[in-house]
Amino acid sequence: MTSINKKKIALIEKYKQEKLRNRAMKMGVNIKAPETVFLSKDTKFGKNVIINPYVVIGKKTKIGNNVEILSFTHIENATLEDNVNVGPFSRVRPGSFLSKGSKVGNFVEIKKSKIGKNSKVNHLSYVGDANLGKNVNIGAGTITCNFDGVKKSKTIIKDNIWKKYKF
Repeated sequence: MTSINKKKIALIEKYKQEKLRNRAMKMGVNIKAPETVFLSKDTKFGKNVIINPYVVIGKKTKIGNNVEILSFTHIENATLEDNVNVGPFSRVRPGSFLSKGSKVGNFVEIKKSKIGKNSKVNHLSYVGDANLGKNVNIGAGTITCNFDGVKKSKTIIKDNIWKKYKF
């Protein structure tokens, strides 16, 4: 591929992204630094969505009402229900579902997991192949992965678990 073709491809992508951002803003999405945000054409947005600078939203993503996405976050093939906060420096990978009122904080990666209603994964954690119930609070440095070398199993953390085991 010649450098001229590469420049044309980059220019086409630039205009495509500008069009997607303008469409989202016309729908009411508040994009604080539009030139730094990358969207997919099939993203569904609710009302009162705020997207901060340096965010990438990939294919097959659904974002509910009153959601804020903080800087340096990458979301792809995931669902964020209403009143969800994500970021900064977060990655929400395919197959993830963030329930109403949940929070995914800084330096957190979620993969193929459900985060229950009002649950929080605040910082420095990896939650993969897991199902967190409602009102769960995942502490810093937590990793969920349940692989025995042959097959993956789901990690399940039940509702309100932190209330049952206070120290």
